Amino acid sequence: MPEHLSLVGADADEAVEQLYAAHWRQLVRLSALLVHDQAAAEDLVQDAFVAMHGKWSRLRDPDKALAYLRQAVVNRSRSALRHRGVVERHTRSTRVADLVVEGPSASGARSDAVRDALRRLSERQREVLVLRYYLDWSEAQIADALGISRGAVKAHASRGSAALRDLLGDWWEDPS
Repeated sequence: MPEHLSLVGADADEAVEQLYAAHWRQLVRLSALLVHDQAAAEDLVQDAFVAMHGKWSRLRDPDKALAYLRQAVVNRSRSALRHRGVVERHTRSTRVADLVVEGPSASGARSDAVRDALRRLSERQREVLVLRYYLDWSEAQIADALGISRGAVKAHASRGSAALRDLLGDWWEDPS
């Protein structure tokens, strides 16, 4: 579904079906880049769609449903990472660095190298870089989504990019 297609007047079933068909894969890739677990990403995205369906009648601007979904996926991914951190502190059995993203988005050695390097960044640097370069969000959008200042977005992007350059070495291709 093109982003310019209006969902105003559509019922919840029809709207969610259209959004799901057009954007499910993109939203799963976004979540997988944040949580490093394909199955968890699929579950998080599914939960976001279910939540949106349930709240469809209260959505103020149905044309912003995709933005709502993206925000919900980012928030749910962050919550999953926080929960994982709590579990890891108590069990000490699973390390985030050992998790693997599988599926169509995980093809090629360069993709693997970038994903591995992203895992080694701080959570905030990873979030900022994924939102900036994967979704092409502005600093203002990222700041709003993450609840930080635009200056903090710039700082995390700069530090994260520098760390990626160091981690990727020959694989590095400056995204700016």
